[in-house]
Amino acid sequence: MVAKTNLSHHRRLLLLVSTLLHLFTTTFAIGVNYGTLGNNLPPPSQVANFIKTQTIIDSIKIFDTNHDILNAFANTGITVTVTVGNGDIPSLANLNSARGWVAANIAPFHPQTRINRIVVGNEIMATANKPWISNLVPAMRTIHKALLLAGIRNVQVTTPHSLGILSISEPPSAGQFRRGFDRAIFAPMLQFLRETKSPFMVNPYPYFGYSPKMANYALFKRNRGVHDRYTGITYTNMYDAMLDATYSAMRKLGYGDVGIVVGETGWPSVCDPGQPACSMENAAWFNGNLVRRARQGKGTPLMPNRRFETYLFSLFNENLKPGPTAERNWGLFRPDFSPIYDAGILRNGQRGSGRGGGRQRPRPTPGKQWCVPKPGVSDQALQANIDYACSQGVDCKPIQPGGACFDPNNVRSHASYVMNFFYQTHGRQAFNCDFSNTGVLTAVNPGHGTCRFV
Repeated sequence: MVAKTNLSHHRRLLLLVSTLLHLFTTTFAIGVNYGTLGNNLPPPSQVANFIKTQTIIDSIKIFDTNHDILNAFANTGITVTVTVGNGDIPSLANLNSARGWVAANIAPFHPQTRINRIVVGNEIMATANKPWISNLVPAMRTIHKALLLAGIRNVQVTTPHSLGILSISEPPSAGQFRRGFDRAIFAPMLQFLRETKSPFMVNPYPYFGYSPKMANYALFKRNRGVHDRYTGITYTNMYDAMLDATYSAMRKLGYGDVGIVVGETGWPSVCDPGQPACSMENAAWFNGNLVRRARQGKGTPLMPNRRFETYLFSLFNENLKPGPTAERNWGLFRPDFSPIYDAGILRNGQRGSGRGGGRQRPRPTPGKQWCVPKPGVSDQALQANIDYACSQGVDCKPIQPGGACFDPNNVRSHASYVMNFFYQTHGRQAFNCDFSNTGVLTAVNPGHGTCRFV
């Protein structure tokens, strides 16, 4: 009996230590939102390998429970946040349904895949869908109970919010939740998060608050600041102000002790004409500074020295996303894993530098052009380009196993190398990059890591 008791005690102790290690290792995370609305994206196994070996990203957030992705990230050490679909929320307020959902989407993969969090829906409070809103907190509680019944104790449950949850956000110290939802929704939600030691997730986007007059304030550039008359604090960037407004709203309800996670933030690199906020330079500057600040852990004026687990939006440009051009240009990387600009997250030395911490790289080179595949070209057409170029004297050893340009191992990346090599060594005329109308010239060097483009 004593031996059994000691064994049980040791098991509980090991579980506690495992849980604490799991939570602590995600506290300082720099994560990324991994969306899949594209027809040219690499397979999840390549994505997992790229993130693990080439970046400082240690966590991802996906917008479903894609089993291929969950399998691909097994044994990588990268933590994964999964999402409950908005339409599933009402049914998951029922315990039997929640247990079935956990059995299908969490238990088969955990703990080999380090699922650390389930987010219930996406910005539900902005939907005006009454069944979703009224069942949100009950579903969060029920999913948590289902996890415990399945013996899973180190997976948190929360839900992400836009800044539209605030009726007052300026000045930050006056931050307040929308009336009606403050006591009915947010107080019980925050109570649940406190009980389960889970964070409040918010998606602060200074991009959506951009105006030419406030450009520097939105982009972490030098500016006169915005004064909070109640605290005497002068805010020098919109991002800190948004987080402090959220914290103030939480504190007003008595939950200032609940942690905050940044579920989404970022900046698009391309927009429709006439939108001055969008540029590669602005995206590089904002995200580069964001990464630097997240790693430094300086916190905000009202939350000094606090590190915020932060998920950049997003990993790739996704060419099937509907809406304006910006929606398809939030990515940090192209589908061939080449960086769109330097955000300071690659392991090969591409870091933001200078006071801004977000110097753009790769950058246009005056007078120099490279040949790359056009977006949307099929792998079949690109493989034909590879076969043709290699038959015309192009040195294709770098894209073979062990070569400097073998990784990422996909047709588009390999085609970029050989098409450019052909263009550079066959006259550098526009027609040398035609490839049956599948090539395009760019002023941005597509080289990456040890793969150098001539």
